[in-house]
Amino acid sequence: MLRSTSKQVSRTLRASLKAPRASLTVAPRVTFRLTRGLAQLSRQLAPPVVNEPVKAFDKTHTKDWDLLRASLTKFTDHGPLQIPIVINGEKIYKTAAGTRTQVNPAKHAQVLAEVTQAGEKEINAAIAASKAAKQKWANTPWADRAAIFLKASDLISTKYRYDMLAATMLGQGKNVFQAEIDSVAELVDFFRFNIRYAEEMYASQPVASAPGVWNRAEYRPLEGFVYAVTPFNFTAIAGNLIGAPALMGNTVVWKPSATAALSNYLLLTILEEAGLPAGVVNFIPGEPNQVTDLVLLDPEFAALHFTGSTGVFKSLFSKINHNLVNDKYRDFPRIVGETGGKNFHLIHESANVTHAALSSVRGGFEFQGQKCSALSRCYVPETLAEEFLATMTAALSTVTPSNTAAPEGLNAFSGPVIHEQSFDKLAKVIDDVAADPELEIVFGGKHDKSKGFYIQPTIIKTTNPDHPYLQNEFFGPIVTVYVYPNAQYESIMASIDESTKYALTGAVFARDRVALRQAEEKLRYSAGNFYLNDKCTGAVVGQQWFGGARMSGTNDKAGSGNILGRFVSVRNIKENFYELTDFKYESNYK
Repeated sequence: MLRSTSKQVSRTLRASLKAPRASLTVAPRVTFRLTRGLAQLSRQLAPPVVNEPVKAFDKTHTKDWDLLRASLTKFTDHGPLQIPIVINGEKIYKTAAGTRTQVNPAKHAQVLAEVTQAGEKEINAAIAASKAAKQKWANTPWADRAAIFLKASDLISTKYRYDMLAATMLGQGKNVFQAEIDSVAELVDFFRFNIRYAEEMYASQPVASAPGVWNRAEYRPLEGFVYAVTPFNFTAIAGNLIGAPALMGNTVVWKPSATAALSNYLLLTILEEAGLPAGVVNFIPGEPNQVTDLVLLDPEFAALHFTGSTGVFKSLFSKINHNLVNDKYRDFPRIVGETGGKNFHLIHESANVTHAALSSVRGGFEFQGQKCSALSRCYVPETLAEEFLATMTAALSTVTPSNTAAPEGLNAFSGPVIHEQSFDKLAKVIDDVAADPELEIVFGGKHDKSKGFYIQPTIIKTTNPDHPYLQNEFFGPIVTVYVYPNAQYESIMASIDESTKYALTGAVFARDRVALRQAEEKLRYSAGNFYLNDKCTGAVVGQQWFGGARMSGTNDKAGSGNILGRFVSVRNIKENFYELTDFKYESNYK
């Protein structure tokens, strides 16, 4: 009955919006309030969007494990996959720029894919294809655009679920649970929730009209194309960086991460199967600086959608500003970015020590600390420090970094870091501890890249609250701990807030409500996502909107409707139904 009522209300609303607007000249405020009320009621009665259930992959789910193993062999038993550039729907396998290999970071002798690289010719062709496809895609009915992403969501969660898991596990070094959260659940959540958010945006209209006037808002796609630069660490983020602007009627030039090409190309083929028209998303792996410089020089560049390092984002920001002041652009480009973090846990003396310590293990070492939100620094009171560190080390002593996509490692908690460059940086951070009297390795410290890029989960303790290890982002399985005197709980918050340039995620653990309130207020600007008695990772689409400020990004909140507003340009339309018979106003007469 409720669903039937919802349909009736929706039909009434659609009919009222399509009907001639002469009625507005009689009672515009009444009519507007009626249609607005029907729209609100329709949204209340409509079936809610729910988060995609996450498969647990426990020992009882034998079918899931069998299907996963079968998908893993698809990518490992038949030689490297040939990944093309895709421009206007055409797959290009040979270019002057050649190819680049994507290897398994857990077994770097294993080549997973030969990825065709875009050169100047292909980059310019991708830009041209995005511009050529723009008008038709922008004029595509909203329901048709939404249907493509709804169908893609169903394909990902059913037909391609295990292939998406396998590609993400092999190429990006995730274990099955982390891949399930990322490449299936969060990815389809982004697509489905964005559709709901877009519907709510389109329904948001001017709240008043004068007699004889109809006011309305049109949410136009941007006038130009969007450049999406996507990271290695989350397949879902790649999907959202291209999907959010495309859903709103924009076309996209997509530069994927070289170390995520396998899962990203699979995602593109799924979108194509779901009906995404040629030219809407153009896939151009290539040398980052060359791709970026050519894209940003185009006068019709309309927006950057970026996730990656703070340094790279600042460089892109600078290039865009340089081009802007030199009159390269027709519009002011939108710049949307989520970047680095030096994320923290603050433990209060009233905290549940076991819970805080185990949450810190998960927050710091899931996916080898390669989440933007991963715990990197931890502040522990003196009276809890011994128990806290003992609990963490006891848990980590059961963890051995493994090939999480190999039969012997499918149940592993920890895998490899993404590539040799990351390995070398992290190994140096660990090795430098020996020469620093203010640092001590409490647990871990081993590293080995002979077969894969393995860094042992490592806890480092410092005696200096201003040490660089509490300030600099490492993006790996390293957590630095500072033990503070209990009485300095409030004062340590100033150090947490001021010692880094980042403000992405943070958490406080306490049973004392006063302590929680103090932290929530004093650390107001230190994190865009703030957690009370929970780890600083794991934002869920539609539940915890994600993004940070300061040098952690533009805080446009992925997973919410806020970000969609960055990819539309609103036009307000006023339609008058009264005709003038005199140019004068009443006040002009005696």
